[in-house]
Amino acid sequence: MTKSLLLIEFQQEWLNPKGKLYPRVDSPARLKASIEQAKKALSHARKNGWLIAHSGLTFKLGYPELGKANLGLRSHIPHRQTFLAGNEGTKFHSDFESKEGELLVEGRLGTSAFSGSNLNCKLHNHQVTELFIMGYALHVCVESTLRAAHDLGYETRVITDASAAFTEKQEDYFKQHVASHFGQAISTEEFISASNCCF
Repeated sequence: MTKSLLLIEFQQEWLNPKGKLYPRVDSPARLKASIEQAKKALSHARKNGWLIAHSGLTFKLGYPELGKANLGLRSHIPHRQTFLAGNEGTKFHSDFESKEGELLVEGRLGTSAFSGSNLNCKLHNHQVTELFIMGYALHVCVESTLRAAHDLGYETRVITDASAAFTEKQEDYFKQHVASHFGQAISTEEFISASNCCF
């Protein structure tokens, strides 16, 4: 069984205090803590030879990929002018840039990292059956990816303390009421201590 760690939106919009989404998280301390846990998880996966995949969002000027919308993120993203190609906020944070041999997801158009992208094909090419996810926002893009991964047949776990939602209440709801329907919520400590023997 081949395992992969998928990083979702470890971009400056989220992780840099100057990013447009950084202030949307109501607790900077909680966000910073998630970043530190994510560093640990990524380091462990790299040391153990896991397949690493990076999924970000990038849109062209005018957001032609999203069409015209009045509702949902297809409306909110252009309104907030986030993830524009060439902007600093769209770049991956320096602590989470891809390394040689790691996968960059291309073509993504929606909240799920699978939406419109080549992620499923790339994972299949590497015979991945077990997927671990961490990233932002936990209750939006991470959750959407978890749901899609489940329906595509992956055994999927979310490293919740290496992820963050806008509020702690949203994180708790995900862990208590969502994760078990589509996979499993685990901590970074559980990921590191058990991944070599139990996952």
